[in-house]
Amino acid sequence: MKVRPGLEVAGLSDIGCQRENNEDSFLYWEPAGDRDFQRKGRLAVVADGMGGYEGGQEASRLAVETVREVYDKVVGDDARTALVEAFLAAHDRILSHAMENPELMGMGTTCTALVIRGRQLYVAHVGDSRLYLVRESKISRLTRDHSYVGRLVESGIVRAEDAEKHPQRHILTAALGAGTEIAVDGVEHSVELQDHDDLLLCTDGLWGVVSDDELQKTATNYAPSECCKELVKLARQRGGPDNITLQVLRVTEH
Repeated sequence: MKVRPGLEVAGLSDIGCQRENNEDSFLYWEPAGDRDFQRKGRLAVVADGMGGYEGGQEASRLAVETVREVYDKVVGDDARTALVEAFLAAHDRILSHAMENPELMGMGTTCTALVIRGRQLYVAHVGDSRLYLVRESKISRLTRDHSYVGRLVESGIVRAEDAEKHPQRHILTAALGAGTEIAVDGVEHSVELQDHDDLLLCTDGLWGVVSDDELQKTATNYAPSECCKELVKLARQRGGPDNITLQVLRVTEH
């Protein structure tokens, strides 16, 4: 994987301790040509599939592949619009694949993607995989969970600090491939990145058992590749009830 100067990138996916297969997928991509790189920037995607042994794997794989393929091909310089188009295409492709393969009916996937162009960050998101920003030893979440408990938090019924342990926290209200229409969420305006910022993309197999504070401390104290290993190890030590997938992207000085 070629990564141009200005960013350190590492990713890791682990089956966890209680699953028989890994239904997560992830991808990091940069265009090969420098002119395309100036226009498209860098793309990172994480997806957590659902729908049974084969369905979840297929859904997450289709999501990351389609997002990359369509994002690359969309004409125009608006990264956010291109990401949304890529997500809509992935949603349609998963639905079509399930229609053609009845045994996969019900498959779907979360999908969280970011684009870094220059120092500008763009985000698109469906489901409950997450994107965090770690800056100057502080962590902030840039996505909101499309989940039943996420709605309860937004309505003030459940406190945010109680949501992470809520027994129904994994019930999704939106996923690619679920329902006929999909609303793509994300950060409305681009975020300007700074030197030494860390971006952490992860599935709920990580954030469900590792606290935000622990994510921040590990990202702050380790290089991206070691951070991935340490966080997967910590999730497994806590039972690894789900597949564990993350990517860490660190902004470096030019």
